[in-house]
Amino acid sequence: MPVLPIVIGRNTKVLRTKTKDVPKITKEIKELIRDMKQTTVAAKGAGLAAPQVNRTERICLAMIGKKLTPLVNPHIMWKSKETDTMEEGCLSLPDIWLQIVRPTEIVVKFLSETGKEHELKLSGFDARVVQHEVDHLEGVLIVDYHKDNLM
Repeated sequence: MPVLPIVIGRNTKVLRTKTKDVPKITKEIKELIRDMKQTTVAAKGAGLAAPQVNRTERICLAMIGKKLTPLVNPHIMWKSKETDTMEEGCLSLPDIWLQIVRPTEIVVKFLSETGKEHELKLSGFDARVVQHEVDHLEGVLIVDYHKDNLM
């Protein structure tokens, strides 16, 4: 299980490209998820999206309930009107920490790494991490939430 290199830079093409749904969970997809888990742990991250390891599949990992959870083809189905602001960082934007406003609750639909469909209602930090990682799958970075783009 190799630790994958993390793509860095706000203008890197793969980080700005919308990902494609995974049509089928194959042995290769499961290997990618394993490698992404190893990479996230090694980097001490709360999540990781496929574009951050130079891949275009719609896959991310997010810390949910203190467990690193793979989400294949995640889609946020609902967001609360209530928001809060927290400081966020990103493994692809080292040394940048920004105050980001996000909904406090979401419902996310996704496939597990075994192909089983799930729908979770998340709140607080769990919801924030999933929103951050799903943003990556849409080509959106935390700097995009700030008009001055601080970088």
